Amino acid sequence: MTFENTGKCVIFSAPSGAGKTTIVHNLLRRDLGLEFSVSACSRDPRPNEKHGEDYYFLGIEVFKSKIENSEFIEWEEVYSNNFYGTLKSEIERIWSEGKTVIFDVDVIGGLNLKKLFQDKSFAVFVQPPSYEELESRLRGRSTESEDKINQRMSKARKELSFAKEFDTILVNDNLREACDAAEIMVREFLEK
Repeated sequence: MTFENTGKCVIFSAPSGAGKTTIVHNLLRRDLGLEFSVSACSRDPRPNEKHGEDYYFLGIEVFKSKIENSEFIEWEEVYSNNFYGTLKSEIERIWSEGKTVIFDVDVIGGLNLKKLFQDKSFAVFVQPPSYEELESRLRGRSTESEDKINQRMSKARKELSFAKEFDTILVNDNLREACDAAEIMVREFLEK
C-alpha cells in the first residue's frame, strides 16, 4: 500500500494524566479545520466505546495482517498481543477532505509521527506542572488500581525525559490557559 504525504498534521503527546486528550477535544471544537485521527487497536471495545469513533477495533489477527500489508504509518505492541497504530487510510481520508490531522498519541508514538511527517507536522508535548501534580491527577480520576497508577507514574518519568525532542512544550498548569495557548500555536503552524 503506497502512502502519499500531502497534508499537515498536529501531534499532541504527553504522559497519562497531563491533559492532552482534553486539550485535543477542545481544539476540535474550535474553527481550525482539524479532524481527529482515530487509531486502530487489537483489543475489544470497552463499554461505551464505538468502532470508528473511539478506535478501529480490529482484533489481533486482522491487526497483524494489516501490519504485513504495510497498512499502518506507525504501530506499536504496547503489551503482549496488545497493538495500537495509525492506519494510512485514516490519514488519507482526512487529507482528502481538506482537513489537518490531529493526533492524540503516547510519547513514543508522537516522536515516530514527527519523524515520519517532519516539517509537515507540529509536535506538542503537554507537560504537567510537576511530577507530583501528575500523580495527584491520576489518583483524582479514581479509575485505576494502585498498581496501574504506579505503572503509569514509572512510564511518565521516562516520557518526561523526551519533552525536549518535540517542537514545543506546553505546560498544563491551568487548563483554560493551556487550551488557549494550544490554539494560538496550532493557528500559527497552519498559517505557515
